[in-house]
Amino acid sequence: MNQRSYTPPLNSKHGSMLGITDAEYNGLISRWGTPSWVRLKSSNFPDRFVRHADRVGRIDAYPFDPYQDQLWRMVPGLADSAGVSFESVNYPGNYLRHANFAIRLDPNDNTATFRADATFVRTAGLADTGWSSFRSYNNPTRYLRHANYLLRIDPVSTATEQQGRDLPRHPLTT
Repeated sequence: MNQRSYTPPLNSKHGSMLGITDAEYNGLISRWGTPSWVRLKSSNFPDRFVRHADRVGRIDAYPFDPYQDQLWRMVPGLADSAGVSFESVNYPGNYLRHANFAIRLDPNDNTATFRADATFVRTAGLADTGWSSFRSYNNPTRYLRHANYLLRIDPVSTATEQQGRDLPRHPLTT
């Protein structure tokens, strides 16, 4: 396993973990269930996770406090149930949404604009097809990305990425 595919457990105190068998994993899931939250990891900075800080969407290296800032409920899209929306676990009723292409954490005001801004379409990963990328619902040429560790929705252009102008921004994945 490499750093990109490894996600340390919450509140991990050490870097080494012992694996468990499929039977042990299935036993844990049957007893405790799966978590009701997800964490989103950056594909090009595998130690960084999507979080909110002062209502701004960003990626930061884990661990950080409060660690709950990186926990999201991935719910059916507010504008279209075929999409997804990301509700904050520690601020229920607040969702990641874009405003002027920047990602923020805002309370749901139940307007059509908010619902569309807070809805994303899950697609095959642009950086790695084994992961996921998230396309903006109401700006379908723009994807959830980061620039200087701040989250945005930006267009993806392989021509500009190959020329190096877009390298600081990469699609985010789960």
